[in-house]
Amino acid sequence: METPVGCPPGGSGSVCLAFDQLRDMIEFQEDLIHQLRHVMVLQDENLVSKEEFQAVEKQLVEEKAAHSKTKVLLAKEEEKLQFALGEVEVLSKQLEKEKLAFEKALSSVKSKALQESSKKDQLITKCNAPLPASLPTEIESHIIKQEDTLSGKENEIKELQQIISQQKQIFSPRPLGLLQESHI
Repeated sequence: METPVGCPPGGSGSVCLAFDQLRDMIEFQEDLIHQLRHVMVLQDENLVSKEEFQAVEKQLVEEKAAHSKTKVLLAKEEEKLQFALGEVEVLSKQLEKEKLAFEKALSSVKSKALQESSKKDQLITKCNAPLPASLPTEIESHIIKQEDTLSGKENEIKELQQIISQQKQIFSPRPLGLLQESHI
């Protein structure tokens, strides 16, 4: 009888069986070691070194800190913006009040100028009527005086109109960017 392959010469059947089982076990363990080595290679490829992990973690902490600072700055700027918008509203209301007061004053001055002009026309009408010889010099001096008063009032109206246009330029709503620059 021949001994099976891999069985020691002169070995009995049970020894050969044990030998075959031992060989199968070694082959199985070698396959398992090969598989584990392959898994380890794959894990090494997918792993990040401790230094890389710490660097990324540090960067994340720095970014969170920068984000917090940015949020604080944003809140401060929003507060400044709200304050500036409040000031614009107050100034707009004040400008509107001053505009109404000015228009009232201008209307009053125009009314007085119209009355003076009416008086002047009446005086001119009276002057055109035949008068005693001594009266024309008095009337002429009175007319000259009235014309001087009238021209003074007209100059006053022009000055008030210039003030209005200057105030309109000063208090006209400006773009938000210009307003922020003036507060900074």
